[in-house]
Amino acid sequence: MSTDMQTTAKIPRRVIWLALAGAVGGFLFGFDSSVVNGAVDAMKDEFALSEAVTGFAVAVALLGCAAGAYLAGKVADRYGRIPAMKLGALLFLISAIGTGFCFSVWDLIIWRLVGGLGIGLASVIAPAYISEISPRHVRGRLASLQQLAITTGIFAALLSDALFATSAGGAHQAFWLGIEAWRWMFLAAAVPAVLYGVVAFTLPESPRFLVVQGKEDLARKVFDSIAPDEDTDRHLREIREAIEEDQLAGRKGSLRGKAFGLQAVVWIGITLSVLQQFVGINVIFYYSTTLWKAVGFQEKDSLTISVATSITNILVTLVAIALVDRIGRRPILLAGSIGMAVSLGAMALAFASATGTGADITLPGAWGPVALVAANVFVISFGASWGPLVWVLLGEIFPARIRARALGLAAAAQWIANFAITLSFPVMAAGSLPLTYAMYALFAAASFFFVMYRVPETNGMSLEQAETLFVPKGSVKV
Repeated sequence: MSTDMQTTAKIPRRVIWLALAGAVGGFLFGFDSSVVNGAVDAMKDEFALSEAVTGFAVAVALLGCAAGAYLAGKVADRYGRIPAMKLGALLFLISAIGTGFCFSVWDLIIWRLVGGLGIGLASVIAPAYISEISPRHVRGRLASLQQLAITTGIFAALLSDALFATSAGGAHQAFWLGIEAWRWMFLAAAVPAVLYGVVAFTLPESPRFLVVQGKEDLARKVFDSIAPDEDTDRHLREIREAIEEDQLAGRKGSLRGKAFGLQAVVWIGITLSVLQQFVGINVIFYYSTTLWKAVGFQEKDSLTISVATSITNILVTLVAIALVDRIGRRPILLAGSIGMAVSLGAMALAFASATGTGADITLPGAWGPVALVAANVFVISFGASWGPLVWVLLGEIFPARIRARALGLAAAAQWIANFAITLSFPVMAAGSLPLTYAMYALFAAASFFFVMYRVPETNGMSLEQAETLFVPKGSVKV
């Protein structure tokens, strides 16, 4: 314990600040993706939308996220991490203003798509940047700030939605300047968007990007400022060697490889991303209102419960941050997989005993409390493991020359998986809710075996050392 305290004490304050500043994109990520929750019903009434169009207007942002994540790698590798952050802040700002003053469902969809592009950019740039400026012994904790920022953004969005709706007497009621409260919910996102843009102008470029670009003098200055007690020459030498080995292997920054057209490590990143979504975290509470009613809650309490759940997310993410560099990535992921599989299995059993259909479903006897407890155990298990740690691994497993692009592809796969789960859940739930939760439980079980057999431990390694663990035997980097 004393050793860990000593290493923690050596973290330069500048590094902590840079990691926090880089994570502001994660806050916007969480805020912008969740702020629509409080405005959905008012938007539907304002533009007389059908259920299908309403669902598409909400989900279309996920398509923008996938496109933004994919493009982020190209922008970051060509122009740098900081220009990509500035572009993301601009897209967030445009989306906030556009959705706040939209005049029809069609321009609402356009602005939601623009916001999705910004979210996609932020989902890639923040973990890549934080990993590249963090000392190895605390990289897990600092990289986990991305998920902490996301959960804090979700909480802030839900809280601001509640405050606007309560103050105006309803999301559809006029508020400041005669503008409806639901529009103010979107306009509020302009504040963190501007903050993110301002912060981006104060950050130094990633030293690893500078080395790749042949600007070693600038990279040395950045390393000296963020890690003055570490061996800068060794850092630069490791990065140069990693780049040279990439070139000797014939990759030269390409994602292509022999494993179905991509490098094996890229597939590992994609699989981690897809499994993170296929456990159903973003839809598990789509049926929560019925669940809470079944155990005695009133429907009007749903917003309060949602805010409480977001606070729980923040707290368990703090637990992950405290443990990730102490006990490693693998043990936390494996424990999280077990917790998710068991809790989702319990929910499947609970709803298999339900009576009634649709909104009139009832969980008899003790099954209601069992389902409620299982749902919260699932949130805790995910929030303390797969939520933050997938972002940690995505930030450290890829070689420097392809990190941004590979991370972008993995994040794009994550958003596409999110979109697929979001659209399929209503149909699957209408067919059989127990089978739906059972399917999520199977994916949670699959995540355990994937980590067990395909994901090595990277705790305490430099990025250049960590990437060698994911290179197939017989290659240049053995």
